[in-house]
Amino acid sequence: MVMIVGAVVGLLLLAAAVWIVGLLLPVQHVCARSAVYRQPPAAVWALISNPAGYPAWRRDVRGVDLLAPVEGRPRWRESGGERPLTFEVVSSDPPKRLVTRIADTGLPFGGGWTFDLVPDGKGCRLSIRENGEIYNPLFRFMARFAIGYHRTLEAYLRALGGTFGEATRPEVAPTWE
Repeated sequence: MVMIVGAVVGLLLLAAAVWIVGLLLPVQHVCARSAVYRQPPAAVWALISNPAGYPAWRRDVRGVDLLAPVEGRPRWRESGGERPLTFEVVSSDPPKRLVTRIADTGLPFGGGWTFDLVPDGKGCRLSIRENGEIYNPLFRFMARFAIGYHRTLEAYLRALGGTFGEATRPEVAPTWE
């Protein structure tokens, strides 16, 4: 009986410690990764700026519904994760820069991605900067210490490389504009 009580108390203390550390972490984070492709910027732009085509090359996206623009900004809903997510284009400067953000409210997270394409040798470099927000302290703890802010960025860059038949090696990228 003493061992059971001790185990329960230990689990409660661990949960409290995780929650407290999560509360101490900032809500906002910035993470950036980049990869080089043997493709011209226009070829990479054609994929990243076409949400309807995402299910063909992104394993994490099973479907995309194109939505009516809001104030002229294109919007779409991706399904494939735990819940559908709505995104919108904040700004677009083809084939150099695309800025998107999560348009849904009431989620435990939010933020957006900035895609920058620059020529690199005979191909181009795509850098993605995530300006994220995680509102739930438990999720902040998990993202910082268990999952990593970079995981989704790296999976995206690898999937894009796979579309071109290229083995992509994401790298840490600068987090400034």
